[in-house]
Amino acid sequence: MEVALHKHIGHHNNIIYFHETGEDDCWRWIAMELAEGGDLFDKIEADEGVGEDIAHVYFCQLVNAVGYMHSKGVAHRDIKPENILLSADGNLKIADFGLATLYEYRGETKLSSTLCGSPPYIAPEVVKCSSRGKSKGEGYRADVVDIWSCGVVLFVLLVGNTPWDSPTDESYEFVEYVKTNSKPTDELWERLPVAALSLLRGMMKIDTANRFTMDDIRRHPWFTRENPYMCADYKLSNPLNLATTMFESLHIDFNRDPLSLSSQPQRTTTNTSAMDLDEPRSSLKPKFSSTQPEYPVEDMLDWDGLPRLSSQSAFSQPKATDSDHVMFLSERLSQDPSMSQFSMTPSVPISRTQNAQNFQDIVPASRLTRFASTWPLGLLATRVCEALQLLHVPASPKSSDSADAVVIQIRTQDDRKCPLHGNIIIESITDGHAEVEFVKVKGDPLEWRRFFKKVTILCKDAVFKPDT
Repeated sequence: MEVALHKHIGHHNNIIYFHETGEDDCWRWIAMELAEGGDLFDKIEADEGVGEDIAHVYFCQLVNAVGYMHSKGVAHRDIKPENILLSADGNLKIADFGLATLYEYRGETKLSSTLCGSPPYIAPEVVKCSSRGKSKGEGYRADVVDIWSCGVVLFVLLVGNTPWDSPTDESYEFVEYVKTNSKPTDELWERLPVAALSLLRGMMKIDTANRFTMDDIRRHPWFTRENPYMCADYKLSNPLNLATTMFESLHIDFNRDPLSLSSQPQRTTTNTSAMDLDEPRSSLKPKFSSTQPEYPVEDMLDWDGLPRLSSQSAFSQPKATDSDHVMFLSERLSQDPSMSQFSMTPSVPISRTQNAQNFQDIVPASRLTRFASTWPLGLLATRVCEALQLLHVPASPKSSDSADAVVIQIRTQDDRKCPLHGNIIIESITDGHAEVEFVKVKGDPLEWRRFFKKVTILCKDAVFKPDT
């Protein structure tokens, strides 16, 4: 179904293009357009979001793509940051049609009953269908569900966080949203621009009969507003300026308490069992269909304790580094885009802006979830493991084939109780210079960046900072 629907959609500027497919005795392969710009949300600061103009650009491109899919009778049903990528010139691209469905064909509309998507981004009627379903003649409109998900994505673009962990009675934030008629007192909602808030309330109506349609969205004043970054056809008009603004918003505050970096607000509620973050959510939530393989949480919890990679204490200081070496390292890393986020005042080096020809020259497709260090490999790996232990994240460090690298497998859940899987690769680059790279395998890019920030702040003594 994924192949047929992706091929059926055809070409659109904001959708990953389907090229070809084939199969042998073991595999079926799909050749698709390469999103050379990487993940959009890898370049957005968790808990902060982006400016209103940038959020507006990418929201308009998202609506443009989803509206086109709907015109073909196809609904995506899994709109979330993990499936939103960028082209080489910085324009948005929707990917992953594994949960897509043909909801309309030859004038007839079909209801869906599959419980699918990522809990923070799905519409409430999707959850309800798990207990009702089509067996009683009920289901949900897949295109209407997409509109709700687009609203949540806009919310995340503007504030860097989701409004709730799932649209269910177990979520304090969602219950308040329903009880207050979409006017919660949560500080995240108070940060939204007034016009954008009006649009969001229309897109995220609980009553699907009153929820905004695509035409309603396109007519809304916030959608039709002028934007210095966008052309009339929704393409970026000034990708270099937009890229510079986006990049300079990425910053890690080493003075902040890393344990306060959470997408799950701490609430006081009488329903303590439902809000207990340590309680297994399997008993509270149904199983969602996913387009990516799942790993049993039980396996994750059965891992052994953290091994020591060095006999030295993780919180002892390494020997003083030769000042000449530090200066050499500073010069070597001065053009590394990822270093800006560790500066007191993040900025794009003038040499990069002067020579930039396109979006990628400012905001690279390569991962920004990495830091450099002058600490010895063993001591650095131990510090990272200690940080993970403080975050209650199971770690399984393994030496790679090379003696100059250590890989730590991460299989956990994010603050919204969604899967977060990846690897932390600690590698010696040159004598006296190591790099720690966080490579996401599965999960929300914004949650992965939040996880990266927590570990980095806990390892701040080991992080090489360009200002020092």
